[in-house]
Amino acid sequence: MSEERRKRQQERERQEQTADYGKLFRKLAIAVLIAAAFAAAYYLGTRKRTSRLDGFAKCMATKGAKMYGLYWCPHCEEQKEMFGSAFRYVNYVECGIKGERKEEPSCIQAGVKQFPTWEFPGGERHEGTLPLTTLAQKTGCSLP
Repeated sequence: MSEERRKRQQERERQEQTADYGKLFRKLAIAVLIAAAFAAAYYLGTRKRTSRLDGFAKCMATKGAKMYGLYWCPHCEEQKEMFGSAFRYVNYVECGIKGERKEEPSCIQAGVKQFPTWEFPGGERHEGTLPLTTLAQKTGCSLP
């Protein structure tokens, strides 16, 4: 009888050990999934975002179009939002002096009086927010 009891005890211990491995495996799998989720979120948050307007903004920069603006100007912000992340490719001249409501001397010398001001090849200027279609016509760049 004690031999049979010992076998049952060993069988129970093996089952408990198997159950412990199962719990350990589940915990490890959950930890890996959590790490993968954080890695994916980090990757998606830091990767270079491409915009459908990237090519348009690059074309405008190549053609020599330039925008003069102020960091505190709501119309300038509106113009920037039209481009979204593609605005990083626009030739942009910041005319505001950080922490002040004054203009950079270079913008005053350039004769910029209102913001935003777009300067196109050939010296033509237009003051105010422009629709992307107008910018496309002025530069000869096609919108996507």
